[in-house]
Amino acid sequence: MAHHHHPILGLILFFLFTFSSLSTFSHAHFPIVEEEQVPFPNLRLKNAYVALQAWKHSIFSDPYNTTANWIGNDVCSYNGVFCAPALDDPSMDVVAGIDLNHADIAGNLPSELGLLTDMALFHINSNRFCGIVPPCLENFTLMHEFDISNNRFVGGFPSVVLQWPHLKYLDIRFNDFEGPLPKELFEMDLDAIFLNNNRFTSSLPSTLGKSKASVITFANNKLTGCIPRSIGKMKKLNEVIFMGNDLGGCFPEEFGMMENLNVLDLSDNHFVGTLPNLTGLKSAEIIDIASNELSGYVSESICELPSLKNFTYSDNYFTGEAPTCAASSSSSATGIIFNDSGNCLIGKKLQKKTKLCLSILARPVDCDKVCGCGEGPSSSSLPLEIKIKTSPKKKLINSAYRIVEELELELALLTSN
Repeated sequence: MAHHHHPILGLILFFLFTFSSLSTFSHAHFPIVEEEQVPFPNLRLKNAYVALQAWKHSIFSDPYNTTANWIGNDVCSYNGVFCAPALDDPSMDVVAGIDLNHADIAGNLPSELGLLTDMALFHINSNRFCGIVPPCLENFTLMHEFDISNNRFVGGFPSVVLQWPHLKYLDIRFNDFEGPLPKELFEMDLDAIFLNNNRFTSSLPSTLGKSKASVITFANNKLTGCIPRSIGKMKKLNEVIFMGNDLGGCFPEEFGMMENLNVLDLSDNHFVGTLPNLTGLKSAEIIDIASNELSGYVSESICELPSLKNFTYSDNYFTGEAPTCAASSSSSATGIIFNDSGNCLIGKKLQKKTKLCLSILARPVDCDKVCGCGEGPSSSSLPLEIKIKTSPKKKLINSAYRIVEELELELALLTSN
Protein backbone atom coordinates (compact mmCIF):
# COMPACT_ATOMS: atom_id res chain seq x y z
CA MET A 1 0.00 0.00 0.00
CA ALA A 2 1.15 3.55 -0.67
CA HIS A 3 2.61 5.41 2.30
CA HIS A 4 1.48 8.91 3.31
CA HIS A 5 4.61 11.06 3.07
CA HIS A 6 4.02 14.64 4.16
CA PRO A 7 6.48 17.18 2.63
CA ILE A 8 5.70 19.86 5.27
CA LEU A 9 6.53 17.44 8.05
CA GLY A 10 9.82 16.68 6.34
CA LEU A 11 10.68 20.38 6.32
CA ILE A 12 9.67 20.76 9.96
CA LEU A 13 11.79 17.80 10.97
CA PHE A 14 14.78 19.06 8.95
CA PHE A 15 14.44 22.44 10.68
CA LEU A 16 14.36 20.83 14.09
CA PHE A 17 17.39 18.70 13.25
CA THR A 18 19.52 21.80 12.69
CA PHE A 19 18.80 22.96 16.23
CA SER A 20 18.82 19.72 18.15
CA SER A 21 20.39 16.32 18.32
CA LEU A 22 18.33 13.30 19.18
CA SER A 23 19.07 11.36 22.31
CA THR A 24 17.72 8.01 23.37
CA PHE A 25 14.24 8.48 24.77
CA SER A 26 13.23 6.73 27.96
CA HIS A 27 10.05 4.69 27.70
CA ALA A 28 9.99 3.17 31.16
CA HIS A 29 6.26 3.71 31.39
CA PHE A 30 5.35 2.15 28.05
CA PRO A 31 5.24 -1.41 26.73
CA ILE A 32 8.00 -0.90 24.17
CA VAL A 33 8.27 -3.58 21.52
CA GLU A 34 11.61 -5.33 21.63
CA GLU A 35 13.83 -5.64 18.54
CA GLU A 36 13.08 -8.92 16.82
CA GLN A 37 12.19 -10.41 13.49
CA VAL A 38 8.83 -8.79 12.78
CA PRO A 39 7.12 -7.56 9.61
CA PHE A 40 7.86 -3.90 10.41
CA PRO A 41 10.42 -1.79 8.53
CA ASN A 42 11.91 -0.61 11.84
CA LEU A 43 11.36 -0.67 15.59
CA ARG A 44 9.90 2.85 15.75
CA LEU A 45 7.13 1.94 13.33
CA LYS A 46 6.41 -1.12 15.44
CA ASN A 47 6.13 1.07 18.54
CA ALA A 48 3.88 3.37 16.52
CA TYR A 49 1.68 0.36 15.78
CA VAL A 50 1.36 -0.33 19.51
CA ALA A 51 0.47 3.31 20.20
CA LEU A 52 -2.08 3.63 17.41
CA GLN A 53 -3.78 0.35 18.21
CA ALA A 54 -4.11 1.41 21.84
CA TRP A 55 -5.60 4.71 20.66
CA LYS A 56 -8.05 2.95 18.36
CA HIS A 57 -9.25 0.81 21.27
CA SER A 58 -9.83 3.94 23.37
CA ILE A 59 -12.21 5.41 20.77
CA PHE A 60 -15.92 5.19 21.66
CA SER A 61 -17.38 6.64 18.48
CA ASP A 62 -16.03 7.14 14.96
CA PRO A 63 -19.05 8.19 12.85
CA TYR A 64 -17.06 8.74 9.66
CA ASN A 65 -15.03 5.53 10.07
CA THR A 66 -11.84 7.56 9.97
CA THR A 67 -9.88 4.88 11.78
CA ALA A 68 -11.49 1.95 9.95
CA ASN A 69 -8.27 1.20 8.08
CA TRP A 70 -6.10 1.29 11.22
CA ILE A 71 -5.48 -2.41 10.70
CA GLY A 72 -2.23 -4.20 9.98
CA ASN A 73 1.42 -3.28 10.19
CA ASP A 74 1.53 -0.56 7.53
CA VAL A 75 0.91 2.32 9.95
CA CYS A 76 2.04 4.89 7.39
CA SER A 77 -1.05 4.05 5.34
CA TYR A 78 -3.47 4.68 8.21
CA ASN A 79 -5.92 7.53 7.65
CA GLY A 80 -4.61 10.70 9.25
CA VAL A 81 -1.15 9.27 9.95
CA PHE A 82 1.82 10.76 8.16
CA CYS A 83 5.36 9.46 7.95
CA ALA A 84 8.61 11.21 7.17
CA PRO A 85 12.34 10.34 7.30
CA ALA A 86 13.75 10.23 10.81
CA LEU A 87 16.02 13.08 11.82
CA ASP A 88 18.82 10.84 12.98
CA ASP A 89 18.49 8.37 10.08
CA PRO A 90 16.92 9.76 6.86
CA SER A 91 16.79 6.24 5.43
CA MET A 92 14.21 5.26 8.04
CA ASP A 93 10.58 6.33 7.98
CA VAL A 94 8.83 7.24 11.23
CA VAL A 95 5.39 8.50 12.23
CA ALA A 96 5.94 12.26 12.34
CA GLY A 97 2.42 13.63 12.21
CA ILE A 98 -1.24 12.91 12.94
CA ASP A 99 -4.15 14.91 11.51
CA LEU A 100 -7.64 13.84 12.54
CA ASN A 101 -9.24 17.27 12.32
CA HIS A 102 -13.05 17.41 12.00
CA ALA A 103 -13.49 13.65 12.35
CA ASP A 104 -16.05 13.91 15.19
CA ILE A 105 -14.30 11.07 17.02
CA ALA A 106 -15.14 10.42 20.67
CA GLY A 107 -12.51 8.91 22.92
CA ASN A 108 -9.47 9.78 24.98
CA LEU A 109 -5.69 9.91 24.67
CA PRO A 110 -4.06 6.71 26.00
CA SER A 111 -0.63 6.71 27.63
CA GLU A 112 0.77 4.60 24.79
CA LEU A 113 0.81 7.70 22.60
CA GLY A 114 4.03 8.58 24.39
CA LEU A 115 5.71 5.97 22.18
CA LEU A 116 5.41 8.33 19.20
CA THR A 117 8.69 10.06 19.96
CA ASP A 118 9.16 11.44 16.43
CA MET A 119 5.89 13.38 16.46
CA ALA A 120 6.20 16.94 15.15
CA LEU A 121 2.58 17.67 14.24
CA PHE A 122 -0.51 16.67 16.23
CA HIS A 123 -3.85 17.98 14.93
CA ILE A 124 -7.08 16.57 16.39
CA ASN A 125 -9.31 19.65 16.44
CA SER A 126 -13.10 19.49 16.19
CA ASN A 127 -13.63 16.06 17.72
CA ARG A 128 -15.09 14.78 20.99
CA PHE A 129 -11.92 13.69 22.74
CA CYS A 130 -12.23 13.99 26.49
CA GLY A 131 -10.30 13.48 29.71
CA ILE A 132 -6.93 15.01 30.42
CA VAL A 133 -3.87 15.47 28.25
CA PRO A 134 -1.67 12.64 29.60
CA PRO A 135 1.78 13.43 31.05
CA CYS A 136 3.35 10.78 28.80
CA LEU A 137 3.13 13.22 25.91
CA GLU A 138 6.25 14.87 27.33
CA ASN A 139 8.06 12.50 24.94
CA PHE A 140 6.78 14.63 22.04
CA THR A 141 10.00 16.63 22.29
CA LEU A 142 10.04 17.35 18.56
CA MET A 143 6.53 18.81 18.62
CA HIS A 144 6.12 21.84 16.37
CA GLU A 145 2.33 22.22 16.02
CA PHE A 146 -0.12 21.03 18.68
CA ASP A 147 -3.82 21.58 18.00
CA ILE A 148 -6.40 19.92 20.27
CA SER A 149 -8.98 22.70 19.98
CA ASN A 150 -12.74 22.19 20.00
CA ASN A 151 -12.80 19.02 22.08
CA ARG A 152 -13.83 18.18 25.63
CA PHE A 153 -10.54 18.07 27.49
CA VAL A 154 -10.57 18.97 31.17
CA GLY A 155 -8.16 19.61 34.00
CA GLY A 156 -5.59 22.29 34.51
CA PHE A 157 -3.48 23.84 31.79
CA PRO A 158 -1.78 20.91 29.97
CA SER A 159 1.65 21.60 31.41
CA VAL A 160 3.19 18.85 29.31
CA VAL A 161 3.47 21.39 26.47
CA LEU A 162 6.00 23.32 28.54
CA GLN A 163 8.43 20.43 27.97
CA TRP A 164 8.52 20.84 24.19
CA PRO A 165 11.44 23.09 23.20
CA HIS A 166 10.51 23.37 19.52
CA LEU A 167 6.81 24.13 19.85
CA LYS A 168 5.69 27.09 17.70
CA TYR A 169 1.92 26.70 17.44
CA LEU A 170 -0.33 25.93 20.42
CA ASP A 171 -4.10 25.73 20.05
CA ILE A 172 -6.15 24.47 23.02
CA ARG A 173 -9.21 26.73 22.62
CA PHE A 174 -12.80 25.53 23.02
CA ASN A 175 -12.16 22.98 25.75
CA ASP A 176 -12.81 22.94 29.50
CA PHE A 177 -9.34 23.60 30.88
CA GLU A 178 -9.37 25.54 34.13
CA GLY A 179 -7.17 27.10 36.76
CA PRO A 180 -4.24 29.49 36.29
CA LEU A 181 -2.09 30.06 33.24
CA PRO A 182 1.54 29.08 33.93
CA LYS A 183 4.06 31.89 33.76
CA GLU A 184 6.44 29.63 31.81
CA LEU A 185 4.06 29.57 28.85
CA PHE A 186 4.98 33.10 27.87
CA GLU A 187 8.69 32.40 28.14
CA MET A 188 8.53 29.79 25.36
CA ASP A 189 9.47 30.58 21.78
CA LEU A 190 5.91 30.32 20.48
CA ASP A 191 4.50 32.16 17.47
CA ALA A 192 0.79 31.50 18.09
CA ILE A 193 -1.06 30.86 21.37
CA PHE A 194 -4.81 30.16 21.31
CA LEU A 195 -6.33 29.85 24.80
CA ASN A 196 -9.81 31.20 24.27
CA ASN A 197 -13.11 29.64 25.33
CA ASN A 198 -11.91 27.66 28.30
CA ARG A 199 -12.35 28.22 32.03
CA PHE A 200 -9.00 29.68 32.95
CA THR A 201 -9.01 31.80 36.08
CA SER A 202 -6.42 33.98 37.84
CA SER A 203 -4.65 37.08 36.66
CA LEU A 204 -2.34 37.29 33.68
CA PRO A 205 1.27 36.40 34.54
CA SER A 206 3.77 39.25 34.58
CA THR A 207 5.88 37.18 32.15
CA LEU A 208 3.37 38.00 29.38
CA GLY A 209 5.74 40.64 28.03
CA LYS A 210 8.44 38.02 27.41
CA SER A 211 6.36 36.25 24.79
CA LYS A 212 7.57 36.37 21.19
CA ALA A 213 4.17 35.36 19.84
CA SER A 214 2.53 37.24 16.99
CA VAL A 215 -0.99 36.08 17.91
CA ILE A 216 -2.47 35.43 21.37
CA THR A 217 -6.14 34.92 22.22
CA PHE A 218 -7.39 34.95 25.82
CA ALA A 219 -11.04 35.49 24.94
CA ASN A 220 -13.98 34.08 26.86
CA ASN A 221 -12.27 32.79 29.96
CA LYS A 222 -12.57 33.99 33.55
CA LEU A 223 -9.34 35.94 33.80
CA THR A 224 -9.24 38.74 36.36
CA GLY A 225 -6.99 41.57 37.43
CA CYS A 226 -5.07 43.92 35.19
CA ILE A 227 -3.10 43.49 31.99
CA PRO A 228 0.60 43.47 32.95
CA ARG A 229 2.49 46.54 31.83
CA SER A 230 5.12 44.24 30.37
CA ILE A 231 2.81 43.75 27.38
CA GLY A 232 4.37 46.87 25.89
CA LYS A 233 7.56 44.85 25.32
CA MET A 234 5.86 42.46 22.91
CA LYS A 235 7.23 44.00 19.74
CA LYS A 236 6.27 41.04 17.51
CA LEU A 237 2.62 40.98 18.56
CA ASN A 238 0.19 41.44 15.65
CA GLU A 239 -3.08 40.34 17.22
CA VAL A 240 -4.26 40.06 20.82
CA ILE A 241 -7.81 39.25 21.96
CA PHE A 242 -8.87 39.80 25.59
CA MET A 243 -12.63 39.97 25.03
CA GLY A 244 -15.11 38.31 27.37
CA ASN A 245 -13.13 38.14 30.62
CA ASP A 246 -13.28 39.91 33.97
CA LEU A 247 -10.19 42.02 33.41
CA GLY A 248 -10.21 45.53 34.81
CA GLY A 249 -8.24 48.55 35.81
CA CYS A 250 -7.40 51.47 33.60
CA PHE A 251 -6.74 51.09 29.90
CA PRO A 252 -3.08 50.02 29.61
CA GLU A 253 -1.12 52.91 28.15
CA GLU A 254 1.58 50.46 27.07
CA PHE A 255 -0.55 49.49 24.07
CA GLY A 256 0.53 52.80 22.60
CA MET A 257 4.04 51.38 22.25
CA MET A 258 3.03 48.47 20.01
CA GLU A 259 3.64 49.66 16.48
CA ASN A 260 3.13 46.23 14.87
CA LEU A 261 -0.25 45.49 16.45
CA ASN A 262 -2.99 44.96 13.83
CA VAL A 263 -5.89 43.77 15.98
CA LEU A 264 -6.64 44.83 19.56
CA ASP A 265 -9.80 43.54 21.25
CA LEU A 266 -10.48 44.45 24.87
CA SER A 267 -14.26 44.30 24.62
CA ASP A 268 -16.62 42.96 27.27
CA ASN A 269 -14.42 43.49 30.32
CA HIS A 270 -14.37 46.04 33.14
CA PHE A 271 -11.79 48.61 32.06
CA VAL A 272 -12.28 52.08 33.51
CA GLY A 273 -10.85 55.55 33.15
CA THR A 274 -9.99 57.43 29.98
CA LEU A 275 -8.19 56.37 26.85
CA PRO A 276 -4.42 56.87 26.95
CA ASN A 277 -2.23 58.03 24.11
CA LEU A 278 -2.52 55.38 21.40
CA THR A 279 -0.89 57.19 18.51
CA GLY A 280 1.84 54.55 18.44
CA LEU A 281 -0.63 52.00 17.05
CA LYS A 282 0.46 52.77 13.51
CA SER A 283 -0.46 49.34 12.15
CA ALA A 284 -3.77 48.92 13.98
CA GLU A 285 -6.64 48.00 11.66
CA ILE A 286 -9.23 46.83 14.20
CA ILE A 287 -9.68 48.24 17.70
CA ASP A 288 -12.60 47.01 19.80
CA ILE A 289 -13.05 48.37 23.33
CA ALA A 290 -16.84 47.95 23.50
CA SER A 291 -18.73 47.02 26.65
CA ASN A 292 -16.41 48.40 29.30
CA GLU A 293 -16.72 51.36 31.67
CA LEU A 294 -14.42 53.77 29.85
CA SER A 295 -15.20 57.48 29.90
CA GLY A 296 -13.86 60.84 28.80
CA TYR A 297 -13.12 61.98 25.30
CA VAL A 298 -12.32 59.98 22.14
CA SER A 299 -9.76 62.07 20.32
CA GLU A 300 -8.96 62.33 16.65
CA SER A 301 -5.50 60.91 17.35
CA ILE A 302 -7.12 57.47 17.60
CA CYS A 303 -9.69 57.86 14.85
CA GLU A 304 -7.05 59.09 12.42
CA LEU A 305 -4.62 56.22 12.93
CA PRO A 306 -3.09 55.56 9.48
CA SER A 307 -4.15 51.89 9.11
CA LEU A 308 -7.46 51.98 10.98
CA LYS A 309 -10.45 50.23 9.38
CA ASN A 310 -12.80 49.57 12.29
CA PHE A 311 -13.00 51.25 15.69
CA THR A 312 -15.74 50.06 18.04
CA TYR A 313 -16.14 51.89 21.34
CA SER A 314 -19.83 51.30 21.94
CA ASP A 315 -21.41 50.58 25.33
CA ASN A 316 -19.07 52.67 27.42
CA TYR A 317 -19.48 56.06 29.10
CA PHE A 318 -17.68 58.40 26.73
CA THR A 319 -18.99 61.97 26.90
CA GLY A 320 -17.28 63.37 23.85
CA GLU A 321 -15.72 62.43 20.54
CA ALA A 322 -13.80 64.30 17.88
CA PRO A 323 -15.75 65.02 14.67
CA THR A 324 -13.58 62.53 12.76
CA CYS A 325 -14.73 59.80 15.14
CA ALA A 326 -18.44 60.35 14.71
CA ALA A 327 -20.10 57.28 13.24
CA SER A 328 -22.10 59.43 10.82
CA SER A 329 -18.91 60.72 9.22
CA SER A 330 -17.51 57.27 8.51
CA SER A 331 -17.80 54.95 5.53
CA SER A 332 -18.22 57.26 2.54
CA ALA A 333 -15.54 59.81 3.42
CA THR A 334 -12.83 57.67 5.02
CA GLY A 335 -13.96 54.09 4.62
CA ILE A 336 -13.43 53.58 8.35
CA ILE A 337 -16.24 52.04 10.37
CA PHE A 338 -16.93 53.62 13.77
CA ASN A 339 -19.44 52.47 16.36
CA ASP A 340 -20.15 54.93 19.18
CA SER A 341 -23.60 53.71 20.27
CA GLY A 342 -24.49 53.13 23.91
CA ASN A 343 -22.33 55.92 25.34
CA CYS A 344 -23.13 59.29 26.93
CA LEU A 345 -22.83 61.44 23.83
CA ILE A 346 -25.34 64.29 24.07
CA GLY A 347 -27.39 64.85 20.95
CA LYS A 348 -26.62 61.49 19.40
CA LYS A 349 -29.01 58.58 18.95
CA LEU A 350 -28.79 55.23 20.70
CA GLN A 351 -27.07 56.56 23.81
CA LYS A 352 -27.44 55.70 27.51
CA LYS A 353 -29.91 57.51 29.72
CA THR A 354 -28.49 60.60 31.39
CA LYS A 355 -29.05 59.32 34.91
CA LEU A 356 -27.16 56.12 34.15
CA CYS A 357 -24.30 58.14 32.71
CA LEU A 358 -24.04 60.40 35.74
CA SER A 359 -24.16 57.46 38.15
CA ILE A 360 -20.84 56.31 36.68
CA LEU A 361 -19.29 59.62 35.67
CA ALA A 362 -19.82 61.08 39.14
CA ARG A 363 -17.26 58.62 40.48
CA PRO A 364 -13.76 59.74 39.41
CA VAL A 365 -11.19 57.07 38.64
CA ASP A 366 -7.64 57.18 40.01
CA CYS A 367 -5.67 54.88 37.75
CA ASP A 368 -2.74 54.80 40.16
CA LYS A 369 -5.00 53.18 42.74
CA VAL A 370 -7.33 51.15 40.55
CA CYS A 371 -4.62 49.04 38.97
CA GLY A 372 -1.35 48.63 40.75
CA CYS A 373 -0.33 45.38 39.09
CA GLY A 374 2.25 44.57 36.47
CA GLU A 375 5.58 46.10 35.80
CA GLY A 376 6.85 48.46 33.18
CA PRO A 377 7.32 52.12 32.39
CA SER A 378 5.05 54.82 33.67
CA SER A 379 3.47 57.35 31.36
CA SER A 380 6.33 59.74 32.00
CA SER A 381 8.81 57.27 30.54
CA LEU A 382 6.97 56.46 27.32
CA PRO A 383 9.02 57.01 24.15
CA LEU A 384 8.82 60.48 22.65
CA GLU A 385 7.69 59.11 19.32
CA ILE A 386 4.32 58.05 20.74
CA LYS A 387 3.53 61.36 22.40
CA ILE A 388 0.48 63.01 20.89
CA LYS A 389 1.58 65.50 18.29
CA THR A 390 -1.31 67.91 18.41
CA SER A 391 -0.99 71.54 17.41
CA PRO A 392 -1.98 74.26 19.95
CA LYS A 393 -4.95 75.09 17.76
CA LYS A 394 -6.23 71.50 17.83
CA LYS A 395 -5.68 71.30 21.58
CA LEU A 396 -7.80 74.43 22.03
CA ILE A 397 -10.56 73.03 19.83
CA ASN A 398 -10.55 69.69 21.68
CA SER A 399 -10.74 71.47 25.03
CA ALA A 400 -13.69 73.48 23.77
CA TYR A 401 -15.48 70.31 22.68
CA ARG A 402 -15.01 68.79 26.12
CA ILE A 403 -16.32 71.86 27.95
CA VAL A 404 -19.37 72.13 25.71
CA GLU A 405 -20.18 68.44 26.09
CA GLU A 406 -19.88 68.59 29.87
CA LEU A 407 -22.23 71.60 29.97
CA GLU A 408 -24.69 69.85 27.68
CA LEU A 409 -24.67 66.79 29.91
CA GLU A 410 -25.43 68.87 32.99
CA LEU A 411 -28.15 70.77 31.14
CA ALA A 412 -29.74 67.50 30.00
CA LEU A 413 -29.88 66.31 33.60
CA LEU A 414 -31.52 69.55 34.77
CA THR A 415 -34.04 69.32 31.94
CA SER A 416 -34.90 65.73 32.76
CA ASN A 417 -35.65 66.76 36.35
